[in-house]
Amino acid sequence: MTQPQDREDAGGLEVTDARVTFAGNATPALDDVSLTLPRGRVLAVLGPSGCGKSTLLRAVAGLQALEAGRIAFAGTDVTRVPTHKRDFALMFQDGQLFGHLDVAGNVAYALARRGAPAAERDARVAELLDLVGLSGLESRRPATLSGGQQQRVALARALAARPRLLLLDEPLSALDRSLRERLAGDLRSVLLAEGATALFVTHDHDEALTVADDMAIMRDGRIVQHGSTRKVWAHPVDEETADFLGFTTHLTPDEAQRLGLERAAWALRRGGLRVVGVDVPGALAGRVVRVSASGEATHVSVTLDALPGRELEAIAYPSDDAPTAATLDEGARVGVRVSSSGAVRFG
Repeated sequence: MTQPQDREDAGGLEVTDARVTFAGNATPALDDVSLTLPRGRVLAVLGPSGCGKSTLLRAVAGLQALEAGRIAFAGTDVTRVPTHKRDFALMFQDGQLFGHLDVAGNVAYALARRGAPAAERDARVAELLDLVGLSGLESRRPATLSGGQQQRVALARALAARPRLLLLDEPLSALDRSLRERLAGDLRSVLLAEGATALFVTHDHDEALTVADDMAIMRDGRIVQHGSTRKVWAHPVDEETADFLGFTTHLTPDEAQRLGLERAAWALRRGGLRVVGVDVPGALAGRVVRVSASGEATHVSVTLDALPGRELEAIAYPSDDAPTAATLDEGARVGVRVSSSGAVRFG
């Protein structure tokens, strides 16, 4: 396998005070957005529909003009540089493969347009199809491929000319969840192998955690938090961000104190409350409301004696001190522990 192309520049993407307002809307789609993406790293931009993440990606690609602000790459201002001269590649959620070309022709498309010799094109196509696990399918047409295979071809095509920046617009969202989960890990491996710098837009925090090095959370046209995926995941900046990242339970200071936590506002992931045996020392006493199995863990809705009338989401993991799914009947008495790894304090 050939090595990723070395570049003289050491810089990456810089977006500074980017602003976009669409006609008829008083609220900006991008409201003075600034971020940096170092070369060789993958940044996931997450947020709910309408938060501005796709507008940001289009602006970086040169498909959306800024009314104010600056976009630079490797220290060079590209704000007004046409899309085709930025040396960026864009991968869409539906792949947008060329139906009249076979797999090899799709992957080689950018190289052919640049006039690369046939031997170079063939070598790069073979390298990338091996990397994405599609060797032997060179002569197949896109219509004969599965959805997952089509997205692998689209990824190989986007990487073929070794773009300075790869822009991924929810590339896995059209696939079913099990396939998305499998391909997210493959996508991460391919980006690492290519040494790619990538901006990855998604609404799925599980995808972001799998694929990206860094994470930016957007809301109402602004970036509300930006940092490593691990830091953002473990320490969301506010309660709304925590809710978006899967913290299903919010506690008032009074409620937190009754559960043995410091008196402050807290948010808990479902895994922040662990179901254990009713006699386990230090466990909070409660009662099962509902049970649903999910892989190795069992999701359990409970009420706690310390918070009467409040239904909370907990998880029972197979262990010596946890009841089994078969014994978690509705109304059964259980113990519940608060796990610090699934809890975050605000204020």
